[in-house]
Amino acid sequence: METTIKTKKCYKDYLFSIHQFINSDIWDGNFSLRRSVKHTTFLVVGTVEFLTGNFANGFIAVVNCTDWVKRQKMSSADRILTALAISRISFLWVMLVNWYAAVLNPASFSLEARLLVHVAWAASNHFSVWLATSLSVFYLFRIANFSSLIFLRLKWRVKSVVVVILLGSLFFLVFQIAVVSMYADQILHLSSMTIFTLANFVPFAISLTSFLLLIFSLRKHLKRMQSSGRRSQDPSTKIHIRAMQTVISFLFVLVGYFLALIVTIWSSKWLPNKLIFLLCKAIGIMYPSSHSFILIWGNKKLREALLSFLWQLRCWLNERI
Repeated sequence: METTIKTKKCYKDYLFSIHQFINSDIWDGNFSLRRSVKHTTFLVVGTVEFLTGNFANGFIAVVNCTDWVKRQKMSSADRILTALAISRISFLWVMLVNWYAAVLNPASFSLEARLLVHVAWAASNHFSVWLATSLSVFYLFRIANFSSLIFLRLKWRVKSVVVVILLGSLFFLVFQIAVVSMYADQILHLSSMTIFTLANFVPFAISLTSFLLLIFSLRKHLKRMQSSGRRSQDPSTKIHIRAMQTVISFLFVLVGYFLALIVTIWSSKWLPNKLIFLLCKAIGIMYPSSHSFILIWGNKKLREALLSFLWQLRCWLNERI
């Protein structure tokens, strides 16, 4: 009887040990396969986002530059959009280099290379965020209507306001690059993270303020329309809504990008997991890619140019097939 009990106990222990072995990281075959599949998935997602982001931003730059050559002039909104598209193309390529060096080939990522990549990343990220913020401010002063004397003065000088915002933002860029350079041996230092948080909180706060003021302006406009007995879906209302969609979409993707970057920094310092790093990188690339498509769809000229391009592409593919 005791022999039977011991035999059953040994058999259960054997089955448990087999179960633990199969589900543990010791079984390199299955674990490596699962890990490689996840890595491949994130790499494919990141590659698709990289390609679509370059296409969207390149499309914005090409359409606006072509229109500028034809008309020999470019509106202020188109200038901001073109500069934003160019900065985001640079931002995507810097993120690609950083991704390749940190994940696929970390041995070649020397201290000098890390410093150079982080300075390039800081510059491209800075202009990408602040140009989008300037676009939000430009939409606010061009579309919103308030009786405040200060607002009216700024509205008349909206071009100067945008220039002042961009020039003033250079202070954050210089300060961030200086901090990165001082902590070259510890680039993910807490001070660098603090500067980055501050440098991105300010444009977020400005864009959020622009969005709230656009809501107040739209509310006043709708009340005015109702009191006069006219339709609420007039051109001014549609312009208000389109501008609000552009600003709120920027706020959403900026928050997602900012959170992904914070998780990347903390996971790389305390939770060394490449899968978390890849996931956050994939989410981060969505910021310059998805928002550019929203900008295209919210701009009449860019939207019509994209639809025309897709129609011509479809006709060309039909002829080939």
